Amino acid sequence: MEASCLELALEGERLCKAGDFKAGAAFFEAAVQVGTEDLKTLSAIYSQLGNAYFYLKEYGRALEYHRHDLLLARTIGDRMGEAKASGNLGNTLKVLGRFDEAVVCCQRHLDIAQEQGDKVGEARALYNIGNVYHAKGKQLSWNAAQDPGHLPPDVREPLRRASEFYERNLSLVKELGDRAAQGRAYGNLGNTHYLLGSFMEATAFHKERLAIAKEFGDKAAERRAYSNLGNAHIFLGRFDVAAEYYKKTLQLSRQLKDQAVEAQACYSLGNTYTLLQDYERAAEYHLRHLLIAQELADRVGEGRACWSLGNAYVSMGSPAQALTFAKKHLEISQEIGDRNGELTARMNVAQLQLVLGRLTSPAATEKPDLAGYEAQGARPKRTQRLSAETWGLLRLPLERSIPRAPSSDEECFFDLLSKFQSSRMDDQRCPLEEGQPGAAEATAAPTPEERVAQPSLTASPQTEELLDLIASSQSRRLDDQRASVGSLPGLRVTHSNLGRLRGDGDPQEPGDEFFNMLIKCQSSRIDDQRCPPPDVLPRGPTMPDEDFFSLIQRVQAKRMDEQRVDLAGSPEQEVDGSPEPRQQCQPGAS
Repeated sequence: MEASCLELALEGERLCKAGDFKAGAAFFEAAVQVGTEDLKTLSAIYSQLGNAYFYLKEYGRALEYHRHDLLLARTIGDRMGEAKASGNLGNTLKVLGRFDEAVVCCQRHLDIAQEQGDKVGEARALYNIGNVYHAKGKQLSWNAAQDPGHLPPDVREPLRRASEFYERNLSLVKELGDRAAQGRAYGNLGNTHYLLGSFMEATAFHKERLAIAKEFGDKAAERRAYSNLGNAHIFLGRFDVAAEYYKKTLQLSRQLKDQAVEAQACYSLGNTYTLLQDYERAAEYHLRHLLIAQELADRVGEGRACWSLGNAYVSMGSPAQALTFAKKHLEISQEIGDRNGELTARMNVAQLQLVLGRLTSPAATEKPDLAGYEAQGARPKRTQRLSAETWGLLRLPLERSIPRAPSSDEECFFDLLSKFQSSRMDDQRCPLEEGQPGAAEATAAPTPEERVAQPSLTASPQTEELLDLIASSQSRRLDDQRASVGSLPGLRVTHSNLGRLRGDGDPQEPGDEFFNMLIKCQSSRIDDQRCPPPDVLPRGPTMPDEDFFSLIQRVQAKRMDEQRVDLAGSPEQEVDGSPEPRQQCQPGAS
């Protein structure tokens, strides 16, 4: 029986190392069913089962086994095992959006590593705490819907803490000579400073990350560094430089044969060339994005590409082609239930139909022929440009129907569209995906006074009783970790291991405060259940960070105003009098 349990566990470990986590988890579960009296073996099985379920995105099961591992480690006095299990719990809680609990667990990992003189464990714990604060700040920044560098204090604080822990991690891994870990720290420092609006610092860190990625031949990390450098240079106003970085991203995505990332790079290039007012090239890249999205059956990405192509053809003075893509955008938005996209598409279709109805040129009613476009993207043909008078017909009804704020920066077509899209944005660099369980839990809890003012949430005593029961249940969710070790699955208690088991233990034993802190974090989360969760909005694999380009559209509102003049002429200078974007710097400049 003992050999059978060990053999099953070894086979599960082999499968997980080969990347087959589903089969590996099945073997580990079989090993637990067989059971063992070897406490170290059982701890290893718990840990690897938790990790396997984490990779399978079954986070509830991952939490279950990492908790078992933590209880067993504490019971037998295995401090290093307790540190490892605490770190694994922290990482899992982070992915679920339970950031306060995650910090408690990761801090426990750090405390024990420092106590035991484990420098490698200390570095890992510092990095994990930085990740938790980074993820929390990033999620709060989405809700704030403000530009990097203009975040409220409650959003800046976790990002500042993230930077602090990443710096400590970087210092320690330099001391340890771990170049791979240095690369990870540089990349995350770059991402954090980007969110804080420190774009020059962000580019410096990402260049360090790029150098280490090249040193290791890590093409995926190199691709991410190029993409992040492009993002930072957008906000520095160096659009030509950003385009060059995105082209390198596109080249590497093709080498990696990653079509989804290739489409993301095309989308980024399309938006960048829009900012450069090179609408033909913008349409070319958006067409490439469209074709890949269609190939991958990504309806969300396909709809976004149609939206972007409609805007590009409007800017090129081709309303008939723009209308075709606007109608397609409307059709897809209705299909996937994207209400904001549907509203935007209806508005665009109405305005374009109005313009086409007043045009007298036969060319205005021509339909675009897309049959000749291949995956590499053919340059779109120019059609008759709109006159200033016709362009006025396109924009005036929109201005009459949509109320505007008094700021002159909000008087541009693209900025208005971005406001309708602002709630659809997600993040491309971070681990959190929309629709995760933690998304609803991250909703800010209302104060008791606010709850009193919400009669719909406290409509009956039965409702309050139910919520109180849930609150009571949640406040005791960690009690199973204090239970007798006899409840651990797969543990065969014998005379040989009985001496190492402490049973329930003294309530005042060292480490009790760790669980008390977790219970406080969990009991405060009941208020999240009194708030309706945010809508789960669609997102496709070919879409990059839409929030990033929504920010661009707001930041560059004045630049976009140039699209509202007579498109037959050459583009004018920026409103603020600065040079044309393409004259600011040459590609490759820093």
